[in-house]
Amino acid sequence: MRSGEKERLGVIRMITSAIKQREVDERIMLDDAQVLTVLEKMIKQRKESLEHFKAGNRPDLVEKESAEITLLQGYMPSPLSGAEIDALINDAVAATGAASIKDMGKVMGVIKAKAQGRADMAAVGAKIKAKLGG
Repeated sequence: MRSGEKERLGVIRMITSAIKQREVDERIMLDDAQVLTVLEKMIKQRKESLEHFKAGNRPDLVEKESAEITLLQGYMPSPLSGAEIDALINDAVAATGAASIKDMGKVMGVIKAKAQGRADMAAVGAKIKAKLGG
């Protein structure tokens, strides 16, 4: 607040508001994994809005949403590299004994616990599908 970064302060207030709202709605205290889920959801919402604003030719709103995404991503853990994701997939396939695309859910369950907030799960799902021959 004292540094005068109004945009950053606004994003921090949005984060705390979203966390408190979920805690009140579900009558629980969120743990770290659940807070990451809230942050991921906020980032996803802003990315969707960004696409709509680009299509609507609104550069002012595109800039605002891009800045919010950047600030939100600053509170996320460091992303996994491609090699780390591949290693996680290989370990999960070996641990679950997955042999076909029918076992994709088991593999995703193992990886989601380890890569939550650190990787795009849609991209991870595509890599798993390719690995299992889907």
